[in-house]
Amino acid sequence: MFSHIVVGSNDLEVSRKFYDATFAAIGVGPGTIDAKGRLVYSKDGMRLLITRPIDGKPATFANGGTIGLKMDSPEMVTAWHDAGVANGGTSIEDPPGIRDSAAGRLFLAYLRDPFGNKLCGRCALE
Repeated sequence: MFSHIVVGSNDLEVSRKFYDATFAAIGVGPGTIDAKGRLVYSKDGMRLLITRPIDGKPATFANGGTIGLKMDSPEMVTAWHDAGVANGGTSIEDPPGIRDSAAGRLFLAYLRDPFGNKLCGRCALE
């Protein structure tokens, strides 16, 4: 359903440190800078791009917005979360753990990146 997601950053090197570390924890390689100067991460044909806003104004985050990242295990979610906290992110909401939801039992962790974008690491439990 999704081909890509783009979030803003006011400092691509700060974002690179955070995203390289969190994605390394879940088996994704480091980001690359594309021809337009955006930091790009790719996996399975999908891309996350981090960019300075085109209009030249400061990057801001979406109030109520969350980017969900599918992971294979609770251990992977926890490693992702810990890498984020160690590299400029902020743990938010409840600590990583099991949640019961309309989608079933999930293992979730939430972070804000260094510029306030809200991310969720998620693993379905059987």
